[in-house]
Amino acid sequence: MKIVVLDGFTLNPGDLTWSGLESLGDVTVHEHSTADQVLERARGAHILLTNKTILSGRHLDELPGLRYIGVLATGFNIVDIEAARERGIPVCNVPTYGTASVAQAAIAHLLNLTQRIGDHAAAVNADRWAECRDFSFWDHPLVELEGLLFGIVGMGRIGRRTAELGRAFGMQVLAHTRTPDPSLDWVEHAGLDDLFRRCDAVSLHCPLTPETEGIVDHRRLSLMKPTAFLINTSRGPLVDEEALREALQEGRIAGAGLDVMAVEPPAAGHPLYGVRNCYITPHNAWATGAARQRLLDTVVDNVRAFLGGSPRNVVN
Repeated sequence: MKIVVLDGFTLNPGDLTWSGLESLGDVTVHEHSTADQVLERARGAHILLTNKTILSGRHLDELPGLRYIGVLATGFNIVDIEAARERGIPVCNVPTYGTASVAQAAIAHLLNLTQRIGDHAAAVNADRWAECRDFSFWDHPLVELEGLLFGIVGMGRIGRRTAELGRAFGMQVLAHTRTPDPSLDWVEHAGLDDLFRRCDAVSLHCPLTPETEGIVDHRRLSLMKPTAFLINTSRGPLVDEEALREALQEGRIAGAGLDVMAVEPPAAGHPLYGVRNCYITPHNAWATGAARQRLLDTVVDNVRAFLGGSPRNVVN
């Protein structure tokens, strides 16, 4: 069984092992693959694994021996799943590996915005504290989380975990979700506009769909308190980045923490770079060692299940 990994580097840059996959077939791992390299590298593969390398219907037409496509992530929009279905090729993803890590990153952004740990540590390294006449100083308002209203947009696994972490800090949770869970009696549910209007921090945890694209636009940002924070560890296109730039520069919201952008990686000189109170991390909320190991274990389990005749985590 020939197994080809088209772009394995972000999952395993060298600190994990492919041995589990290698026990299931003849494995070739490419760190990265360009669009021009896909067919050459995939030809003859029975099992093809991809993270962000696009597999189109045209590619599948040229790969008659392909029997299985595995996505090394939760999102599967890089594969033409309809074309795969028509050819009887299951497409399988990894749905739950990053819950704890992404929720942790969302809270890390919230804590950075409220405590400014990095900014103040940099000030100390620049001798600001050494030169201070007082025993203590701060350049930004320090915000206590207890009692604040935490808005969660999307209460799937990650949204719920983030809400639980916020609650541990004493925050009150207001959620907007398609399917409210009545067992969560500590969560108040609200419409989206009401959530943006009332909350002290809003964290996005919903999928990217035609309905959610651009949900954080000029109008919704205008509803937020000038002391409120926006956090996005979900999908970049949920946020109108130009509208966010204007809101931050004009002080209409207090800050933003983003781990995702509309185009990744963003071009040098992106309009949000260097903007007042905007902190951007390079889409690495998912990438703790523990989360990547869970992801890789599930990829192996998915392939093993397929070979055993019972595919799992099939998205098509």
